[in-house]
Amino acid sequence: MNSESEKLRLPELLAMGIGGMIGGGIFSVLGMAVGIAGHAAPLAFLVGSLVALAAGYSYVKLALGFHSDGASFTYLDRAFPNHPNIAGIFGWTVVVGYIGTQALYAFTFGAYGAHLLGGSDSHVLRMVLSAAVLLFFMGVNLRGVQASGKSEDLIVFTKVILLGLFAVAGITSIKQDHLLPVFDRGGSSVFIAGAMIFVAFEGFQLITNAVLETENPDRNVPRGIYGSIIITSLIYVGVAVVAVGNLTPDELTASEEYALAVAAKPALGNAGEILVDLAALLATSSAINATAFGASRMMAEMATRQRMPEVFSFRSRTDVPWLAVVTLTVLAGAFTVLGGLETIATFSSLTFLAVSIAVSVANLKLRHITHSNVGLVLLGIALMLTTVTLLLIHLWNESRETFLWVGGFFAAIVIVEVAFCARQCPLYNGDEFVEHPDD
Repeated sequence: MNSESEKLRLPELLAMGIGGMIGGGIFSVLGMAVGIAGHAAPLAFLVGSLVALAAGYSYVKLALGFHSDGASFTYLDRAFPNHPNIAGIFGWTVVVGYIGTQALYAFTFGAYGAHLLGGSDSHVLRMVLSAAVLLFFMGVNLRGVQASGKSEDLIVFTKVILLGLFAVAGITSIKQDHLLPVFDRGGSSVFIAGAMIFVAFEGFQLITNAVLETENPDRNVPRGIYGSIIITSLIYVGVAVVAVGNLTPDELTASEEYALAVAAKPALGNAGEILVDLAALLATSSAINATAFGASRMMAEMATRQRMPEVFSFRSRTDVPWLAVVTLTVLAGAFTVLGGLETIATFSSLTFLAVSIAVSVANLKLRHITHSNVGLVLLGIALMLTTVTLLLIHLWNESRETFLWVGGFFAAIVIVEVAFCARQCPLYNGDEFVEHPDD
């Protein structure tokens, strides 16, 4: 067991949450938010932060209610012990969501890397860079190498400083007519964009996985989750205001894949573009490495508990679930090469919104243990359902192909999990889980 001096304190938890969220979020989805919400894009990030806080409430309560566990899969397993498919489906959904975020980070790395190298119009260069960064960190993870806590904190600090510098410097060059009228594309567009960019807030959940390693978790876990969401939200909204205030929506959407770098030029010149490009490469690299590490361990844990094929639990001599790492990389690589930014971001956001709703329902069911405020949980579920519904309506009307593609992917997850669980999942006998009888 860790000594008190080795336990995580509030600063480390804040760095973990902020680093998880600013892993590629604002760099990749800013142009998309502007394309949907126009002048109101900063409000879309505010909506995203409110949804994150609503989801964060249930994650906090469940993490403190189950100190030995820290994953969505576990919470749902405890809430619905007689229905293993529920936890299984959302467990698979989380893993597939991580594949989506891996693809998003790699896509963003490739887009900003190509822009830095002067090849922003080259899709081939973007794809090569995206594939290369995934393969590089697959190698890192297979060797069992982890970035030290201090270096991760330094990366987070650097990202926050660079984005803060951009926001402060850009205030002086904001043009008022770029911000008004605020709702130039309608009020509902704010909620639609907020749902589509929710992936930018995915990451605060990492704190729940560190409950046992946290000093005074009852105090620091809530402060870490809420604090990291609020700090990240202030950065996102500030950066979005400066970006929209310096460039027109058409200019930002024209460079959607690397919009933040273009937005930095009016305030900081060519040096600003380079700084943002470097910050994006730094942020996405860190996020790719951390996601590959965490997602592969979750796959191994699910495989150990017979919720995924057993081969994903096999470990190398360096104690790495090697097949899980390779599978994640291959699927993320295919996704980032074949999918567009909007498809990848939309799928990832819907995935984590669906999981957040399920976790909130689990919290509601386990409220006798978590002692949660029923009204707050229901309010959060209503907010998340509203944003998801508006996004699905938007996709059906404006991007039918994306709607069908994403829907088909979720249907495939359900079919595969149900078919697998029918043969492999332990059965619940009222007291404990038991193995399936031999056929």
